[in-house]
Amino acid sequence: MKYFFIIVIILVSLTACGSEAAIPVTDTDTSTQVRGATVSPAPTRRPGETRTPSPPPSATLAPDDWQSMPIVPTISASIVEVYQHGLALGRNPNRFSKIGDCQNITTYFLAAFDDSKEYRLGPVYAYLQPTIDHFAGSWSRESLAVKGGMNVAAVQNPFWTLTPKPKECNSGETPLACEIRVNNPTIVIISMEESWSGDIGKYDSYMRKIVEYVLSQDVVPILATRAEEPDTKISINATVARIAFDYNVPLWNFWMAAYPLPSHGLTADEFHLTWAGPFFDDPARMEMGWPWRNLTALQAIDAVYRALYRHP
Repeated sequence: MKYFFIIVIILVSLTACGSEAAIPVTDTDTSTQVRGATVSPAPTRRPGETRTPSPPPSATLAPDDWQSMPIVPTISASIVEVYQHGLALGRNPNRFSKIGDCQNITTYFLAAFDDSKEYRLGPVYAYLQPTIDHFAGSWSRESLAVKGGMNVAAVQNPFWTLTPKPKECNSGETPLACEIRVNNPTIVIISMEESWSGDIGKYDSYMRKIVEYVLSQDVVPILATRAEEPDTKISINATVARIAFDYNVPLWNFWMAAYPLPSHGLTADEFHLTWAGPFFDDPARMEMGWPWRNLTALQAIDAVYRALYRHP
């Protein structure tokens, strides 16, 4: 029976991100999986022990409002409070983490910024270099909460740290909890692009649990929308934007950056992005999806970092 489950995981990983297929997982309460874990240097906080930023009760968000939200997020006072509490706990201000599926693996996403030969900012984006330097090492780090086939439930299920089991993770620890404990970041960028086989209700429920857990650890989450065709049958962007609004956390609206591109930055499968390296001074490359994903993710991290840094 053990080998059966191992084979299932391998097959799922090999076919991940090629479709919207559901990934079999078991419902899991993340908080119960980490209470016995040893956290160093920052202690783990239980859910409920931290503030949950939220907008005023009278605030509303219309269904299509997310389409006009800026690419680069703004930062609320409540998020500054989360950051400051994280620093008091011992969170590392020079580290961020990635949480997501195959669109977030280091082969494509952000890793180039740890190698000066692999990217060019050009004069327009030269202002981003100090942020690249500040988070050196985080760009190319292989996150324990990123994997092909990972989805909003799997990242909260300890089964996904079993095979292959990362040596850094404790028994019964979820990928989400393990990544935050091991890397000890102040910021996490959350990009879960696969919907739950069309069940947006489940996607919404599990994404909210991710956000609540991250906030409970006094870590600042950045949520991401995805590139989508206008007539996509299963859209997650309105849901992601609503969650960011409800918890008053930063939203990186990548959809807006990708929408003006040829085919909206998407390949023929309408999921994967068109590829080019992060050389932002090359107009031909900037017609592709991946340079804009890397650039705008960097800009989002830069905006959050600069806003938080101004509030020591």
